[in-house]
Amino acid sequence: MSKHIGSTLDDFLDKEGLLAEAEAIAVKRVIAYQLGEMMESQGLSRTELARRMKTSRASLDRLLDPENASVTLLTLERAARALGMRVKIELDAA
Repeated sequence: MSKHIGSTLDDFLDKEGLLAEAEAIAVKRVIAYQLGEMMESQGLSRTELARRMKTSRASLDRLLDPENASVTLLTLERAARALGMRVKIELDAA
């Protein structure tokens, strides 16, 4: 017998129509954190990474903003390549 009563947070968010948005924000926060860590480990400034990506500093700032869930795959791919990495996207069963 389960000691917990009620539904999970995921169930609640899904019922309220907020699950996809919450998951997107969580994923974006992880991506922003990982990119920041890679930049720090390589000693790269935001200006230098933007130059390597051939994009604007404002575009990079949006990518690194954990609260901004809007990011294109192209921008993410450019950032990864500029850091000597590659993007790997995987879909899991719900």
